[in-house]
Amino acid sequence: MERVAFIGVGRMGGPMAARLLAAGHKVSVYDPSDVALTAMAALGARAASSVADAIRDAQVVMASLPTPALVRALAGEIATLPAGVAVFVDLGTSGPAASTSVAATLAPAGIAAVDAPVSGGVKGAAAGTLTLMVAGPGAAVARARPLLEVFGRVIVVGEKPGLGQTLKLANNLMSAASLAIASEALAMGVKAGLDPAVMLQVINASSGRNSATQDKIPGHVLNRRFDFGFANALSLKDVRLCLEEAEALGVPMVVGAAVRQMLSITQQVCGTDADVTDMIRIHENWAGCRIGTAEEK
Repeated sequence: MERVAFIGVGRMGGPMAARLLAAGHKVSVYDPSDVALTAMAALGARAASSVADAIRDAQVVMASLPTPALVRALAGEIATLPAGVAVFVDLGTSGPAASTSVAATLAPAGIAAVDAPVSGGVKGAAAGTLTLMVAGPGAAVARARPLLEVFGRVIVVGEKPGLGQTLKLANNLMSAASLAIASEALAMGVKAGLDPAVMLQVINASSGRNSATQDKIPGHVLNRRFDFGFANALSLKDVRLCLEEAEALGVPMVVGAAVRQMLSITQQVCGTDADVTDMIRIHENWAGCRIGTAEEK
């Protein structure tokens, strides 16, 4: 069994670290939140007082952090510490530029970097049904793979740093775009007099179905809870990173730019703590309708 240091044990990192513990791995954890550390300690993890404390006996370091800046800073700190770390795995959505930078930072210290962003949300993290888009040196990926398979399905997309991140950004752009266009379509139908539940029944049996119509809207909007569990701010960050990478590659993203604008408007109106499904509130306000079940109406 590997000795793993897990940095960032919040909504996504916590369930993943818990699965490593359940699989019999020795896991040390660090997070700025004392509440998160206490919860992990109750499951058998060693709660560390710092990054240096967490990695002092670790062979593999895993990180689930919300921003590229935090991942870069963590890699910079690890590169200066006298530890026996062999592999660093970034499980968050940091973008290919950050992954390339992290790999370059860690290489002089003899640490291989693997980018392994995940898709599947908090439910998938807890159930071990995530999809992991993995890129990095073959030997490092081979070493990390048994750990990653505890989280879900591992798909190796190449050895070049950042390829996993590129694929994750493309996926997240499409997911956000699906929500944006589904919001517009539902608002139009409801304003015309259609029942949104009936609309979804037909759409989900037709060619327009997508993750928003199959999950986000029926499970988290019709009941007016707006509690899908993925922050609008994080979706905005992911789409922004995607458009920056596309621009660097010379790939126009006309639709992507519109999606970024909708996410930005949602944040401005609903606040930084808004759920991604709060975007639908914007379309409701613009259209002058309410997308809820008959009972809610």
